[in-house]
Amino acid sequence: MIGNTFRTAEPLLHNLLDRVQRGVVQLPDFQRKWVWDDARIQKLLASVSLARPIGAAMLLEAGGDEARFAPRLVTGAKLSGAPPAPEHLILDGQQRLTSLFLALKSDGPVETFTEKKEPIRRYYYLDIRKCLDQEVDRVDAILALPEERKLFSDFKRKVELDASTAEREYALGLLPVRLIYDQIGFAGWRQGYEKFHNYAPQKLAEWSEFEREVWLPFQQFKLPVIELLKGTPKEAVCEVFENVNTGGVALTVFELMTATYAANNFKLRDDWEARKKRLEDKHELLADLSETEFLQAVTLLATCRRSAAGKGAVGCKRKDILRLGLEEYKACAPEIEAGLHRAARLLMREKVFVTNNLPYQTQFVPLSAICALIGERFDIDTTKTKLAQWYWCGVFGELYGGASESRFALDVQQVPAWLEGGPEPRTISDSSFSPVRLLTLQTRLSAAYKGLMARLMVSGSLDFISGEPIQFTTYMEDSVDIHHIFPADYCEKAKLDRKFWNSVINKGPLTASTNRRIGGKAPSKYLAPVDDKLGAARVNEIVATHLVDPSLLRADDFHGHVRYRAARLLDAIEKATGKAVTGRDSDEVFREFGGALA
Repeated sequence: MIGNTFRTAEPLLHNLLDRVQRGVVQLPDFQRKWVWDDARIQKLLASVSLARPIGAAMLLEAGGDEARFAPRLVTGAKLSGAPPAPEHLILDGQQRLTSLFLALKSDGPVETFTEKKEPIRRYYYLDIRKCLDQEVDRVDAILALPEERKLFSDFKRKVELDASTAEREYALGLLPVRLIYDQIGFAGWRQGYEKFHNYAPQKLAEWSEFEREVWLPFQQFKLPVIELLKGTPKEAVCEVFENVNTGGVALTVFELMTATYAANNFKLRDDWEARKKRLEDKHELLADLSETEFLQAVTLLATCRRSAAGKGAVGCKRKDILRLGLEEYKACAPEIEAGLHRAARLLMREKVFVTNNLPYQTQFVPLSAICALIGERFDIDTTKTKLAQWYWCGVFGELYGGASESRFALDVQQVPAWLEGGPEPRTISDSSFSPVRLLTLQTRLSAAYKGLMARLMVSGSLDFISGEPIQFTTYMEDSVDIHHIFPADYCEKAKLDRKFWNSVINKGPLTASTNRRIGGKAPSKYLAPVDDKLGAARVNEIVATHLVDPSLLRADDFHGHVRYRAARLLDAIEKATGKAVTGRDSDEVFREFGGALA
């Protein structure tokens, strides 16, 4: 025994595969499917036949209270009755053990893949003569035959090799690999082989050498095994699993929790999918919410309740989620679902309607937990106003772009207290926006970029030509997107600086038809026909709803337009966050914009 969390052993491979066959060694349900291809199986069999190492396996002792996962049988294991409770679960070595089990212990063909991932069914054989030829690479002595156990050429018109009967196997000297660990079957095949060859001395000698050089290494092959003891904490098990599975796709915490809850006959995925459908059906904004984000929100709420009872800290990091009890999930999940409905309503109130324009998907995590904690107090107008201020401070402070779990934990503790008259939350005090940041907001990949477009709709932006509110046309046939006010073609031909004309300063929400009619014209040109239709005074009113000075557009004054609109966008940020944007008259602003953005 080493330490107090694991021990090591070297069981015989055939004993370990027997335990797999009996179901006392199984897989934790979070393990993904077996995926090894035909070529890798042949190489693996070749290594074992030569007594060469194939790496270690890692098992978890089952039955502990700390790490309980739903088990499932290894692919290919078939039991006549219900599977027994497993003694061990395979954490590492699934692909190798499953490949060896299917090739050596199953009666039927192995359902595997080509190197191009095309499904195939194969039987594996040891070519006796090639196994004994020192000039032949052992992997070339491992033969994989299709289900009919024949090889064809000329578009299946000509049989090149036929091992479809025992007599043909004897004639070709091809021993089925599945008989290596089948004592009765192996003895019967050997007798048939010797009889078929009339007990020729050369064949008997060849067979004896094969048993000694190939069959015996299979019988004596030991596989190093690390066994985690049943008292190992769940988060340690998961950490070890991911450390030893670095070549595969990392498991999500949702997959781990699905396996954990399944041990108590609770289907987490079914529960989540039902909730997701209800959320999507009511709010398009929630269409991209992930199962992991939902678990984070549930964990935030659960740890808040624990913390209030003096039982630990608030958090939603991976380790916190892994400690989320099933009863806690059942109690908190409905509240988070209701919290998400409230969160979506708040964002729609702030003119964020669709996922494409959502500044931060991740901000739903703390917002839904906050809404769950405050309950019906959400419906008070002053509460929603303060929540909106916190939300926009997070957006324009760009505070939720990376790993934000620590901020989530602060939010769910500080924001509800602030709503009740407590001190200002850190997200508000940490929020700041630099005026020159406007120039680097070039695409909707930025949360602040999307946030400004939403704030333009809050200010009542009207479509340049139809005059209809943008928020109304969003749901009509004419789609709305973000387009240039001074058109890109016009700006390029005028050799204007791209950092200005392609930034958020020169963009606004417009309908697709309006953008087509604007084309690449100068503003004075595309506004003229609208004046004829609606009148110049009405057009001026419409343009002003985009925080644009119509007189500057009519004069095609690009630089004046940039300075004016940059100042108005900063005003909009100040209004949303309730905080002053500092540095509007800094040296840096003067260098970039040619004057203060007052």
